[in-house]
Amino acid sequence: MLKKDDSIMVILSSPSGAGKTTISKKIQQKYQNFKISVSHTTRKPRPNEVEGIDYFFLSNDQFKDKIKNNEFYEYAKIFGNYYGTSKKSVIDLLKNKNDVLFDIDWQGTQQLSKHSELKLTKIFILPPSKKELKKRLIQRNQDKPEIVSERLNFYENDLKHKDDYDFVVINDNLEACFKKVEEIILSEKRKV
Repeated sequence: MLKKDDSIMVILSSPSGAGKTTISKKIQQKYQNFKISVSHTTRKPRPNEVEGIDYFFLSNDQFKDKIKNNEFYEYAKIFGNYYGTSKKSVIDLLKNKNDVLFDIDWQGTQQLSKHSELKLTKIFILPPSKKELKKRLIQRNQDKPEIVSERLNFYENDLKHKDDYDFVVINDNLEACFKKVEEIILSEKRKV
């Protein structure tokens, strides 16, 4: 069983391209005690991604073995690839008295929320508009045009799940959004 002590667990979710990963990294850089729960995935690494820092990259068979062995708190298939949160990784972070940051989508949030031993603060980040989201997805230049279209098609569905979260923050300006998320986290940290 997990013992919370004074550690907190924060979920950051958003439609793809709304800024959750950038904000997650900024939190981890500013607060040494915050550690991002590094997800496992079957997708191929992007050029700037590092094994064990951005993701643990697995084959489909390796991922499915972990599912069979009940090694994930949550997992989902998104845009044709699996993503999952390892129980062992989270437990190890908490044993070391770290605060845990989850950079996951709404499907993962729903699954994590079923584990009552995880005391979660859930924050949903939204772009100011779908038009702005499209612009950001194109500017980041990480995905083929058909993937950008697919991510935009999922936007409306992502939006339906914002009420599952404790807080919703609009990312109209990265620094202002980061400050708001930081205020929420510091407020939640004071409660423990």
